[in-house]
Amino acid sequence: MITRIDHVSLAVKDYEGAVEFYTKILGAISQYNGTDYDLKYYWETFALGDLSRFEIIKSTGRGSFLENFFKRRGNGIHHLVLQTPDIKKAKDILENNNIPYFGYNDYGDKWKELFIHPKDAFGVLLQIAEFKAKDWLDPSWGMPKGEKWFVNKSGEKYLLTFAHPGGGKVTIKLEQKEIEDLIKDLTKIID
Repeated sequence: MITRIDHVSLAVKDYEGAVEFYTKILGAISQYNGTDYDLKYYWETFALGDLSRFEIIKSTGRGSFLENFFKRRGNGIHHLVLQTPDIKKAKDILENNNIPYFGYNDYGDKWKELFIHPKDAFGVLLQIAEFKAKDWLDPSWGMPKGEKWFVNKSGEKYLLTFAHPGGGKVTIKLEQKEIEDLIKDLTKIID
């Protein structure tokens, strides 16, 4: 039902301070952002290192859905986003197991979602969403179109870069002996 944790969402009152901390101190890189005018909040996703992602959200005015969160908890983790390949199947599993959910939204091919209240998920708000992870990363973080891997050499190391299920790419550094062993292993399974 769940492919992976896509990102953690942090609700903050001092948005500029939080962005400065995560980008300048920890090296996060902004990916995408947007404003929800109905719920009165702004969101921005960031990538760290090997495609670990998080989102920073802030209120954009009175009546924001974040007001109660800030009153009760102040800054902090607001929710976890779990990726599913099939939101309808996820709904069926929840319904068949009497797990309540709310906020089902279908925004077409780009995003489908539902939420599980913290009281039903052991203290954390869960957002389960169907989407293509690469659609939410800057294209420079991904593989060239149609490619699943590529190989480079850097000095004495070989760099194997693969498409990452999180939408980007991951690089593995191997020494010559490791490359030879990999070739042997691949040859065994294709013969």
